[in-house]
Amino acid sequence: MNSKRSVCVFLAVALAVLFVFEGIRAEEDRKDPATRPLVYRLDVDGTINPAVADYLSKGIAKAEEDNATAVIITMDTPGGVLTTTKTIIKDMLNAKLPVVVFVYPGGSSATSAGALITMGADIAAMAPGTNIGAAHPVAGGGEEISGTMSEKVINDLTAYMRGVVAKKGRNADWAEKSITASVSVTAKEALELNVIDIVAESIPDLLKELDGKKIEKDGMTMVFNTRAARVEKVAHGYRFKILDVIANPNVVYILGMLALLGIMMELYNPGLIFPGVLGGLCLLLTLFASQVLPINYVGIMLIILSVVLFVLELKVPSFGLLSIGAIVSLTLGSVMLFETGETAMRVSWAVIVPTVAMVSAFFIFAMGLAVKAWRSKPRTGGLGLVGEVGIALSDLDTDGKVAVHGEYWNASADSRIPKGERVRVIRVDNLFLKVTRDAGG
Repeated sequence: MNSKRSVCVFLAVALAVLFVFEGIRAEEDRKDPATRPLVYRLDVDGTINPAVADYLSKGIAKAEEDNATAVIITMDTPGGVLTTTKTIIKDMLNAKLPVVVFVYPGGSSATSAGALITMGADIAAMAPGTNIGAAHPVAGGGEEISGTMSEKVINDLTAYMRGVVAKKGRNADWAEKSITASVSVTAKEALELNVIDIVAESIPDLLKELDGKKIEKDGMTMVFNTRAARVEKVAHGYRFKILDVIANPNVVYILGMLALLGIMMELYNPGLIFPGVLGGLCLLLTLFASQVLPINYVGIMLIILSVVLFVLELKVPSFGLLSIGAIVSLTLGSVMLFETGETAMRVSWAVIVPTVAMVSAFFIFAMGLAVKAWRSKPRTGGLGLVGEVGIALSDLDTDGKVAVHGEYWNASADSRIPKGERVRVIRVDNLFLKVTRDAGG
């Protein structure tokens, strides 16, 4: 009887504790939102590029400033730029709060760069129906990197990710296979292989799974307090949307060339307005995108030098040597415009060649028109009359009258010219013409 009574007492006490505990939990859930823990949510849906890195960096900094308990990055990406990927991982590793990457919603994938970012998070999570992997590096156009460069890039990336993943206590061998063999797994398989830490259906479900978890970061133990947390989504904003479109080396290069052409066209023909407005707009967009791109100022100086050489061709009779120098300078400046060894962050030759050809053709054509205009005979004023043909309205000797351009002029000739003969103007003295008999007459 005593043993039965003890069991009953124990069960009663356990149930009482459970009810109290659940009551505390419910009370926490009903707390004023301002007093509940804050979690920031950042969404990545598209390729990994410098605009995404800028968005995530600012989002993490904002979360730190607002004393958030954690940052959740939802991930759905086909991959992106390797240098940008490393920048994002570096920001996550050095964040002063836990960073969670959640491959979400169902049907999403963390492929290539996305897989690397997910594996570099403090907590890696996936939703059912998602996949992760295929992190083998490729060139900017999606083609394979060949030869020694391929081996160098793969070895560097493998060593980098093994170090990052091992530090997080996850499967470094699988991380290596995802790079070298492009393996990919589902959420369930990733959890079984210790590639990720959590499989969750939704953001609220993820918050419950995270609650109470501990991580080691910068020598400190951080505990997630997320069960009753309020989630604040960081909107992308117009800045991100514009950068996401134009923060591409090829796009920025084309914008820069359009700015150059538009401004120069306006200078050649003041008052056209549209080329100047278009050029100014393209220049501002180029400067805006340069905030997140590794611009090489030597490349910019070479492009400016090419413009100077094109203009000097007008002044100096170089027989085309200055134009050749300008084309070479423009090509070298285009190649060196972005300071990076990664193919994806350089201007493509498929863009450089036609653009250089177009810009060079424009300058050569414009210079040809300018030279032609400078060398052409004036068509207005006194100088415009020299060489024109008219008719003698009276006998000409020392003086008389002639009709030129439908106008009557006082004129003189060195020898007698009968009335009605064709005359040619050889000089203009104020309002008096000096003429001679027109041989063609």
